[in-house]
Formats: sequence, structure tokens, C-alpha cells
Amino acid sequence: MLALESYVQNSSGIDRRLLGLVKIRASQINGCAFCIDMHTKEARAAGETEQRIYALDAWRETPFFTERERAALAWTEAVTLVSQGHVPDEVFQEAKRSFTDEQLANLTLAIVTINGWNRLSIAFRAVPGSYQPVAPKKTLAAG
Repeated sequence: MLALESYVQNSSGIDRRLLGLVKIRASQINGCAFCIDMHTKEARAAGETEQRIYALDAWRETPFFTERERAALAWTEAVTLVSQGHVPDEVFQEAKRSFTDEQLANLTLAIVTINGWNRLSIAFRAVPGSYQPVAPKKTLAAG
């Protein structure tokens, strides 16, 4: 799991803000309070707006998300809920229009990873509330 997470974070090429939305949405679907707490805090620290975080559960009804984000959120829902009807063709086609094959594979790995973390956190009763995101590293200005 740590290797998958490291790949998703450092090598997948997925934009951090989009990755945050995906992690929050999958965690909402799975009912993982620990992961919702963690990833909403991380999203805020990465510059995500409160409005978009609060509206994420109803993203289809809001104008706050781009077409690419909407495709990623629909893909997240379909992959997370795969046992309830597989991935609909129209969701797959929209994802293919918005992402290259490599990007879609990496997005899917990100979804698989957060779903795994959700299941571990729920199964082992991780308690939400205490997580704090790591502050971004400060760099010295040249000169």
C-alpha cells in the first residue's frame, strides 16, 4: 500500500488538487471518516476551496468543477462502486475523452489505492480528527 501511495503521489503525474478531490469523493462513498478528515485537510492545505470541498458530494449539481474533474469524479464513483453495476460505457468514454491511456491508468491506480486505504481505516477503526497535513517545505530564494 505504501508503494502504491508513493507512486500515486510522486510518479503518476496526477495534479494534486484533482487527486485530493478523488480521494475525498471515494472516501465519502465508502464512509471512511478518517480518510475524509485527512484528505479534506490536505486539500485545504493544497489550496482547494471550502466551497468545492463542501459541494463534492453533490458535484453533478454544481458549476464548481471542470469537465476534466467531472470525468475524474464520475470515474472515481464508477470504479469505487464497481460491484454495483460495473463501469458504465458512457463513464468510460467520457474518461477516455478527458485523459490519455496512461493518465487514466494512473487515475485508476489512485482510486484503487484510496479504496484500499478506506477499507484498512474502516476495518481497523482509525479515529478521525487528529491528522494534520505536513506543511510544504520552504525553499531558500537564490541570490
